[in-house]
Amino acid sequence: MFKDLGIKGRVLMLTLLPTSLLALVLGGYFTWVQLSDLQAQLLQRGEMIVEQLAPLAAPALAHGDNRVLQRIAADALEQPDVRAVSFLTPERQRLAHAGPNMLNDTPSGDSSRLLMRSDQDATRFLLPVYGRHSMVAGQEAADSEQLLGWVEVEMSHHGTLLRGYRSLLTSLLLIIAGLAVTALLALRMSRSINEPLRRIQQGVAQLKDGRLETRLPLLGSHELDELASGINRMAEALQNAQEELQHSIDQATEDVRQNLETIEIQNIELDLARKEALEASRIKSEFLANMSHEIRTPLNGILGFTNLLLKSDLTPRQQDYLTTIEKSADSLLGIINEILDFSKIEAGKLVLESIPFNLRDLLQDCLTILAPAAHDKQLELVSLVYRDTPLSLIGDPLRLKQVLTNLISNAIKFTREGTIAVRAMLEDDSDDRAQLRISVQDTGIGLSEEDLRTLFQAFSQADNSLSRQAGGTGLGLVISKRLIEQMGGEIGVESTPGEGSEFWITLSLPKGREDVEDHPRAPLLGRRVAVLESHELACQALQHQLEDCGLQVQVFADMDSLIDGVAAQRHGNAPLDLEVLGVSLRELPPERLSQRIRDLERLGCKCLALCPTNEQAIYHEALPDGYAQLQAKPAYTRKLQRALSDLISPRQSVRQEPTSIPSNRAPRLLCVDDNPANLLLVQTLLSDMGAEATAVDSGYAALDAVKQERFDLIFMDVQMPGMDGRQTTEAIRAWEAEHGHGQVPIIALTAHALANEKRALLQSGLDDYLTKPISERQLAQVVLKWTGLALRNQGQERPVEPLPKVETTLSVLDAEEGLRLAAGKADLAADMLAMLLASLDADRQAIRQARDAGDRATLIERVHRLHGATRYCGVPQLREACQRSETLLKQDDPAYKTALDDLDAAIVRLAKEAAQIGV
Repeated sequence: MFKDLGIKGRVLMLTLLPTSLLALVLGGYFTWVQLSDLQAQLLQRGEMIVEQLAPLAAPALAHGDNRVLQRIAADALEQPDVRAVSFLTPERQRLAHAGPNMLNDTPSGDSSRLLMRSDQDATRFLLPVYGRHSMVAGQEAADSEQLLGWVEVEMSHHGTLLRGYRSLLTSLLLIIAGLAVTALLALRMSRSINEPLRRIQQGVAQLKDGRLETRLPLLGSHELDELASGINRMAEALQNAQEELQHSIDQATEDVRQNLETIEIQNIELDLARKEALEASRIKSEFLANMSHEIRTPLNGILGFTNLLLKSDLTPRQQDYLTTIEKSADSLLGIINEILDFSKIEAGKLVLESIPFNLRDLLQDCLTILAPAAHDKQLELVSLVYRDTPLSLIGDPLRLKQVLTNLISNAIKFTREGTIAVRAMLEDDSDDRAQLRISVQDTGIGLSEEDLRTLFQAFSQADNSLSRQAGGTGLGLVISKRLIEQMGGEIGVESTPGEGSEFWITLSLPKGREDVEDHPRAPLLGRRVAVLESHELACQALQHQLEDCGLQVQVFADMDSLIDGVAAQRHGNAPLDLEVLGVSLRELPPERLSQRIRDLERLGCKCLALCPTNEQAIYHEALPDGYAQLQAKPAYTRKLQRALSDLISPRQSVRQEPTSIPSNRAPRLLCVDDNPANLLLVQTLLSDMGAEATAVDSGYAALDAVKQERFDLIFMDVQMPGMDGRQTTEAIRAWEAEHGHGQVPIIALTAHALANEKRALLQSGLDDYLTKPISERQLAQVVLKWTGLALRNQGQERPVEPLPKVETTLSVLDAEEGLRLAAGKADLAADMLAMLLASLDADRQAIRQARDAGDRATLIERVHRLHGATRYCGVPQLREACQRSETLLKQDDPAYKTALDDLDAAIVRLAKEAAQIGV
């Protein structure tokens, strides 16, 4: 508080505060002394009055002369401060009284001396009158100690208090007058200090504002004059420094101007060089895109016609040659894809998705795809997902699968024997995110310190010698590193030469909604299962998977102990109901396995065998029910859970009939698409692969078909008039929930899906999606993944890659591409092209009308429909125009108008060329 006061306030406070305290203390002391003296004088005067009245009243008291006593009492009232006077008999009976009634009570005490009682308003005196008092008055007394009576006087305090108050008021007035004089002196003193300081402040403020010519005058005080002189000297020094600085600035400005002219010339040169570099980079990117297109187009032709030839009657040597050509083309396609991914990452144009996925399914999908390559080298593939690891996550599963596939394939490539283990564990956990560590450990050749330093460099491999056995571009790990870093994670490796390597990645991903299918199924809860697996790590992984299914696991060392254990516990409280066997041709021949399974089934134990993928066909023929009792290694948890549930409680059909149809029956599939060409192609491909395919052309017809018949899988087009794919899916899910039916898998088919559209598809109830064009292999994989039923006549062709936007190099009609998209069926390709051409005029008119009306939703729907039709015909220009128009429309890009003009021109060119060749 004292710090906040100015000089004026401090002077006043230091002057007035001690003076006020001293005046108050002294005034109070003297006032108290004066009041005490007045009070003492009053009491002394009262005693004197009483003592004077006693001799005067003694004769009258002796003779009982009340008249004289009354006159004495009345005369006594004339004395100052006397309030009342009374004369009493020896027995204290009143003889005479003057004045008002006494305020105080009669004093008590020894009757031989003066008694007194005081209160706030008055003091009462009581004095005995003896015979000796008569002698004082000049009269003789018979007995000098004879009590003649009493004299009683009451003195008022009002006069004394009034004099005291007057004295106090006088003291206060004197104190106030002294303080006022002191304050005036203090104000005058503060002004004599504040005024020079104010002038100093003004001068400093002017100096601060840059007015360095300001000088302070003499201020009338030696100290302040010295301060003003110092400030003047400082201002003079600042003024001189400013003049020198301005001179230096002028000189520096001239130098900078000259340098800027030089820099400007250099910038122009650098800008020219930058433009040349950007132009070179653009030319390189265009060259890469053009070369990609130019390489992919003949490569897709090679793959397509190779697949067609493989379906025809060939000699064994021709079959080998074509198989070699197919593998070489696949390798070349993989190299091109890696180079394109690397180029896209380098350009910063790779966009990651953020969609829900299941971590365990993703790992097991990778192992399932790569299992044949590992089993050909007699390697054991194992996946371990620790129980505290969350399974439902949100991220980019496609890119994460690409990274894991690369790491696992490298492990298979550089491992001659042993095990490849994939582990997923939780490093850190919060309410909405999980920090994961995924590792791929092998028992391969290992890496040296020099190899580790160059491992993640582009076009570098661990084995760069001329005798290296593994091929590739050396971009796989670089792409994986860039992808993981773009996801916000890290990738690393720990290796020992000759012992193996462990590649690991760490990622922090948001948690997704828990998948109900991850919970154990009711038929398996609490049941006991026996496990026989010779490989220790594979046995541990299989045990964890079965425990996650809700089973109680008991591991056995060999087949004999297994049969003995099942027989011993057959009649117990918890018998072994199930048996899972890990077998291979080296350990257990098919005939012996078949006999052992029959022995176990006679003991009431249902069996499921797991074997390498390259031995699956051999065991399939030997088992009683190969479709129900055999699965490939490594075990897929969902398939394993479904198979064990079916062994315990076989599934019923819609009509509640027992499942008597063998598991190798043809899958019943429903195809929904409003485009006749698309519908015909998908139905033909599925029918040729042995499926029972039903085709409908609208969402309403699909809902009616689902109500009439039970399907194993539905392929659903997304954009359809009336009821689109999402609305149809919601209606089907509502009908299934209302009637208590299980949910049939629904796969979305779309010609063009952006990243956010794909997320919306999965969140609206659809189980999966495929992007057109659809190949036979894709269809077969999807059917097998979601139904467990294999299509018997799977084609080997590869899906056609989307063509880049190089419109000037695209042809209007491409017969070879149309034949490839129709799976090598010439009549189907002709029918699809004819159907597209027949609807071309109507589609063009509908697009024009929607564009003129400004109906963007209808415009997107019509362009999407035409885009889907072009996906199965050899019309590259029209397909590219449709794709560009749909993308710009969905992104609400103003450039869509130009794209629609290009689309209309592409329709005209296609119709014109088709008319010229007579199609």
